Amino acid sequence: MKVLAFAATNHKASINKQLVTYAANVLAENKGADVEVLDLNDYELPIYSIERQTENGMHPLAQQFFDKIGAADVVLISFAEHNGSYSAVYKNLFDWTSRIDMKVYQNKPTVLLSTSPGPGGANSVLSAAVGSAEFFAMDLKGSLSVPSFNDNFDTDKGVLTNAELTAKLKDILSKVE
Repeated sequence: MKVLAFAATNHKASINKQLVTYAANVLAENKGADVEVLDLNDYELPIYSIERQTENGMHPLAQQFFDKIGAADVVLISFAEHNGSYSAVYKNLFDWTSRIDMKVYQNKPTVLLSTSPGPGGANSVLSAAVGSAEFFAMDLKGSLSVPSFNDNFDTDKGVLTNAELTAKLKDILSKVE
């Protein structure tokens, strides 16, 4: 099983990257998965516009991102919430990639996560992603918002410390084949 994981942010010390890496490692341990964790800083693109696409064609980084999804058996994403919505880097990459094919996620089994330092756990952006999943060919296996990240995650060990959240995550991940 090849797992593609990424945090939908370009923050280098992202708590969402820590969370999605933990989830990917759970799959690696429990199912022998081969994990690749992407950094969206490697996919920084000019702001999408139809004019840019018409003048310059499809940006090769968007194609590379689309191809990474296509080569994966499972996709794990953890969403950072910027002003209640997607981060600009994710939204821009998604916009470019959706011009290749609206079925961005290519019917791959997908788990969506989110976290934030506050009690909301970035649930607004997670709800938006869950609500639109079917339109972008995402085979959604489940989603989980982790509130108050610093109270529920041990950053030194890289693990969830809240037993209830850990059980929920493991249950969702067990649905991934």
